[in-house]
Amino acid sequence: MGIPSRRAGGGVAVGVDMLSDRAAHMREALVKSQSITDNMVSILGSFDHRLSALETAMRPTQIRTHATRRAHENIDKTLKAAEVILSQFDLSRQAEAKILKGPHEDLESYLQAIDQLRNNIKFFSNNKSFKSSDGVLNHTNTLLAKAISKLEEEFRQLLASYSKPVEPERLFECLPNSMRPSGSPGDSSGKIPSSNGHHDPQHDTMENAIYTTPTLIPPRILPLLHDLATQMVQAGNQQKLQKVYRDTRSVVLEESLRKLGVEKLSKDDVQKMQWEMLEAKIGNWIHFMRIAVKLLFAGERKVCDQIFEGYDSLMDQCFADVTAASVAVLLSFGDAIAKSKRSPEKLFVLLDMYEIMRELHTEIDVLFRGKACNDIRESALGLTKRLAQTAQETFGDFEEAVEKDATKTAVADGTVHPLTSYVINYVKFLFDYQSTLKQLFQEFANGDESNSQLAAVTMRIMQALQTNLDGKSKQYRDTSLTHLFLMNNIHYMVRSVRRSEAKDLLGDDWVQRHRRVVQQHANQYKRIAWAKILQCLSVQGLTSSGGGSSVSADGGNSSGVSRAIIKDRLKTFNIQFEELHQRQSQWTVPDSELRESLRLAVAEVLLPAYRSFIKRFGPLVENGKNPQKYIRYTPEDLEHMLGEFFEGKTLNEPKR
Repeated sequence: MGIPSRRAGGGVAVGVDMLSDRAAHMREALVKSQSITDNMVSILGSFDHRLSALETAMRPTQIRTHATRRAHENIDKTLKAAEVILSQFDLSRQAEAKILKGPHEDLESYLQAIDQLRNNIKFFSNNKSFKSSDGVLNHTNTLLAKAISKLEEEFRQLLASYSKPVEPERLFECLPNSMRPSGSPGDSSGKIPSSNGHHDPQHDTMENAIYTTPTLIPPRILPLLHDLATQMVQAGNQQKLQKVYRDTRSVVLEESLRKLGVEKLSKDDVQKMQWEMLEAKIGNWIHFMRIAVKLLFAGERKVCDQIFEGYDSLMDQCFADVTAASVAVLLSFGDAIAKSKRSPEKLFVLLDMYEIMRELHTEIDVLFRGKACNDIRESALGLTKRLAQTAQETFGDFEEAVEKDATKTAVADGTVHPLTSYVINYVKFLFDYQSTLKQLFQEFANGDESNSQLAAVTMRIMQALQTNLDGKSKQYRDTSLTHLFLMNNIHYMVRSVRRSEAKDLLGDDWVQRHRRVVQQHANQYKRIAWAKILQCLSVQGLTSSGGGSSVSADGGNSSGVSRAIIKDRLKTFNIQFEELHQRQSQWTVPDSELRESLRLAVAEVLLPAYRSFIKRFGPLVENGKNPQKYIRYTPEDLEHMLGEFFEGKTLNEPKR
């Protein structure tokens, strides 16, 4: 047990000794490391002192190197600036050479040269430090002014050389087929289609017909003119540009219209003109308005828009300047008509003129857009309103003229009076203008009143006609002819209304009411004209009380009827019928259906009464002397002779 303990204590002592040795070695190593560190710090410190000395020694050299580098940079900048200036001079010389040649040979190069001059002016204006910049600027500005002056002349010459009046034949080719004049080319006088589209079955599509805008300036020239115009605007020469454009194009436009047939007529010229000639000129004017707006003005607007593209106010001003005089000539004629003395026959041409102005209204607004065209738009609208006003006043005049027509020309045969046919034709024409009239009434009314206004005006005209006819009917001494006259005229009115669009507006009630009036006058005619002769065939006053029928010695019979009275009645009947036949065969009932109806109505009363009278009292005469002297006609003879009534012919006396 004791031996192991000693071994253990000896081992610990050995371990401690070893650790001590190692600790001693570590102390020595640390001392050596500190010594080495101190040596390194000393060495590095000596390097720092040496580098500072070197830097101090190198500083002058660095300063000289930096200055040299900056000098080189400045030299490079100066050389580059000089190179830019020299290139500007070179470009200026090239531009000047092109400017001196003028724009005519090579317009594109000329315009590029002007752009280059402007760039040069901008360059030297921004480089005033260059001592010769002022001189260069003066020279370049002078050269640019000359260039623009030549450009203006080129614009004038180019525009003038391609601005030619449009011949009528070319314009007619641009119209829809239905609108092209017939006859020889260029002969617009009397050859132009009817301006009143209502009488043209193709009128419904007229407003939608295709018009081909004429080419006024070749398309290849327009870009050149645009470039020239742009340069002039940029140079501040806008007013000169406007004047050149106006002076050139306006004359050409006016000449195109003159060749077409447009004349400048004053109000006095219009007042002095015969109606037939004036009516023809109005028809032509309507056609000219369509051509001017839809073709010439449309073509002019197209040219203007392309040349002055990008300059809207200038575009509108130039268009207004070019068209103003031509528009004024066209509108002045319409104005002269609207302000001329009113008369019924002018109503339809006024409506035609109003209609064309309404038709062109939208196109005028589109073409003459912009502030510069305000006056032209207002003038066109003003004419439209004046035409509407004059047409409405003419309506009133017509109604009054119908009622107060004082013509003493009586129709001897009782037929339809010329006034009736004139008024009815007038009204029928009005209904051809129904849509136009509704628009016209809308100028002075609100909402849907236009339709009722047209009906009211038509009814007033019809009533005015009836009032006048009543007055005219009193000129006849024969009352039966008075009723025949009124029957004929009112029947004509009713029949015409039934066969026209007026029926829809006036209504069935109007038609039925006036048919009853016709029947009333027919009945009155029959009663007055035939009452007396029918009295001859009446048994009233022939018989007395008593019986028997034997003939007595004095020529009577047992009923008391005297042969002498029968003979007298038959003689009177013959005389009266022959007078009626002679007179009323010269009267006229122009409507065949009404004529036959009236004859039948008379026959239905006359023939049965005659047959009955002859059957009953004829034997008294037939048994006596010369019976044919008294019984001159058979019922068939009378029927045949009634067939000659109301034919309006002068007949010979019937054979006795």
